[in-house]
Amino acid sequence: MAPSRTTAEIATQPEAWREALRTLHRHAAALPRRGERVAVIGCGTSWFMAQAYADLRETGGHGETDAFAASRFPHGRRYDRVVALTRSGTTSEVLAVLGRLAGTVATTAVTADPATPVMDLAGAVAVLDFADEESVVQTRFATTALALLRAHLEAEDALPDGVATVAGAAEDAELALARPLEAAVREAGQFTFLGTGWTYGLAQEAALKMREAAGAWTEAYPAMEYRHGPISITGPGRVAWALGPLPDGLAEEIREVGGTLVADGLDPLAGLVLAQRLAVAVAEARGLDPDRPRNLTRSVVLADPGA
Repeated sequence: MAPSRTTAEIATQPEAWREALRTLHRHAAALPRRGERVAVIGCGTSWFMAQAYADLRETGGHGETDAFAASRFPHGRRYDRVVALTRSGTTSEVLAVLGRLAGTVATTAVTADPATPVMDLAGAVAVLDFADEESVVQTRFATTALALLRAHLEAEDALPDGVATVAGAAEDAELALARPLEAAVREAGQFTFLGTGWTYGLAQEAALKMREAAGAWTEAYPAMEYRHGPISITGPGRVAWALGPLPDGLAEEIREVGGTLVADGLDPLAGLVLAQRLAVAVAEARGLDPDRPRNLTRSVVLADPGA
């Protein structure tokens, strides 16, 4: 059987990240300046990438940064720039925010399609057309958008301590594509993804991929919060997956209650690639088509996003 379209797009991510790094100079003028107070918006996957970037940027000292689901953007709050992440360039809630902000604050969109309404509504645009996708479920564009933003922080000497270069992340992504998925993970009945700081957004995205592609029972938590109740779900036949380092002692606690721990040692963005592969594998094992997820479309376009 030929691999799914989603699988094929997942496999291109290391090269897409390298292309984001190579083309950073084309997009840098559209990206936040050091010291700007920035809000980053998106929907679904793009919202989780916004969360990851916001934490990276603020922790790295580049400037105060908040992340919001576009439908929850606080219009009464002052920002120097609003950055919108939108693969399709047609997402209703994102367009509504950009339209309302036009002429009042600097806006930037990071998108995959240069022939969409976001091109007219955003003040500046970074087009990552090389990372566009046919799949409904986002993989390549989302991680490449974050790779671009991460590369920009790297170029500005504003990566937090311990965060690797994008080139290093791409090398780890190749390892993630080659690494086998253990049977205990593929056959688990429940998955909890854990992150710390910027990787909490990645944990939420990993859980979303499992829900979208495979209809799996998944949750995501900040790693330190996992002890405060959620660890009660862990046990035999259930997975706790760390995207990045775990707090001291947590790995032992997971093993003590019989859970299967995944701590792959990869760059967290590469760890997300491994989780994407798991989502496809679980979907196919359950007789589902990852290219045709239930109840989803490639872009959410509402008749009246303000209603």
